[in-house]
Amino acid sequence: MSAPTRYFDFNATTPMSETARRAWVEAAESHWHNPSSLYREAGEARHRLEFWREALADHFGIDEPERVVFTSGATEANNAVIRHLAGSGSGGLAVSEIEHPCVEMAVNLSFAATRVRRIPTDRESGSVDPDFIRHCIARKELDAVSVMAANNETGTLQPWQEIAVLCREAGIPFHTDAAQWIGKLPVEGFGECGYVTGSAHKFGGGKGAGFLILPEEETGEPFHGFVGGPQEHGRRAGTENLPGVAAMVTALLERDEASLLSLAEKQSEFRNAFEEQLVSQMGVKVLASAGPRLWNTSMFVLPHSRNLKWLTRLSQRGFAVSTGSACSAGKGNPSAVMMAMGLDHDEMGRVLRISGGWETNAPDWEDLSSAIRETGAELQAQ
Repeated sequence: MSAPTRYFDFNATTPMSETARRAWVEAAESHWHNPSSLYREAGEARHRLEFWREALADHFGIDEPERVVFTSGATEANNAVIRHLAGSGSGGLAVSEIEHPCVEMAVNLSFAATRVRRIPTDRESGSVDPDFIRHCIARKELDAVSVMAANNETGTLQPWQEIAVLCREAGIPFHTDAAQWIGKLPVEGFGECGYVTGSAHKFGGGKGAGFLILPEEETGEPFHGFVGGPQEHGRRAGTENLPGVAAMVTALLERDEASLLSLAEKQSEFRNAFEEQLVSQMGVKVLASAGPRLWNTSMFVLPHSRNLKWLTRLSQRGFAVSTGSACSAGKGNPSAVMMAMGLDHDEMGRVLRISGGWETNAPDWEDLSSAIRETGAELQAQ
């Protein structure tokens, strides 16, 4: 009997935690009624939905729970925000070159190209340049800014706090896709950002649930994500996914903020030792290593052979890894992140992304390093 696969693709999706699963089952069995209906059981479902809304708001330090809108995930939430920003003004949108495809494609569909300002990325750190935004604001070119909190491919932590301050002082909306940050690092400051989006399945909740935090004081037209019903204060039509919401908030609250900092420090050591081995013994090129990154993420260029060969051989050895973003993998298109990092076409075809989890330990990282080195020797011998 083969050993279970060791999973190193947590940036793509995570298994549902046991406490989140219990919360999902309890809600699905006891509160399956439509929260918008008028009978007693529906009222109880509505009460539970608002309980979870308040719990999530409290976690982000938000005094107004109605600022929280439950969605089907970060993709829906990001699309809704970008469409809203496009229709709320006629000025420019500053957006990074390294956004998730759900933001990038929404921008391309909602904004005329003349309205978009692409924020340049430092190739060594993988970080965007806040000075570019500062200059655009000084020239009064912007109506809004969108920059993710942490990159899903390189793991780079973006200067979202600094950008949020710039936008707040200029009185323009700021949107940050925090799907990769939330659940891995403390969320202090997001409640003051503006538009913040998150996705349950990135931190131990289930698929099909996410959220959008709205600015404290919305201006312009009322926010409408999905239309067709009065749910979520008229901001997102459709019967609410109460079991998904219960599992999502339970998973988010499972790890307190202080423990996340301790975990980040310990896990970073495991990841760094892994990278040092591969750099010294194989000559891999680690991307964005000059700046702060998520503690679980390593993206690097292999010295030879196509990455799909590496992925297949590593899978046979019992390791699940990725060639990059799951939302762009297998499409045959170059990754915008890899392009921003200055990789040529050949290098893009030799990239692996490794992303561990909260319980991934030092032996897991060490065994993966050994498997990569063995695979490299095997491929070279062919």
